[in-house]
Amino acid sequence: PLFALANTAIALPSTFIADLTSLNSIGIIFGLVLGKPLGIFLFSWIGLTIGWCILPHTLKMRNILALGMLSGIGFTMSIFITLLAFNDLHLIDGSKIAVLVGSMLSGALGLLCLQLTLKKK
Repeated sequence: PLFALANTAIALPSTFIADLTSLNSIGIIFGLVLGKPLGIFLFSWIGLTIGWCILPHTLKMRNILALGMLSGIGFTMSIFITLLAFNDLHLIDGSKIAVLVGSMLSGALGLLCLQLTLKKK
């Protein structure tokens, strides 16, 4: 992971705050922090409701939601897609920063949710 982080070539330009508050960056952050966990949670719930799968008796749906929060931490593929999607270097830099911030937020929220939902032994 450290190698991947070092090779992302994320630079903090003087327009860091403006880049982070652009609609593009906000969309990326919300997608990583809310979109991925909600997608995992809802499709798990649909699979359980339809009967395509069963949840082990030791897990609850709140555990699935907590695990889903961790799904936003995968930043290497997000940065790869960013490089494919945009040609404008300004958008690429802002998107890379947003991916990093979204991944860190997702990881922190995932850790907090796991601590709240897992049983203490």
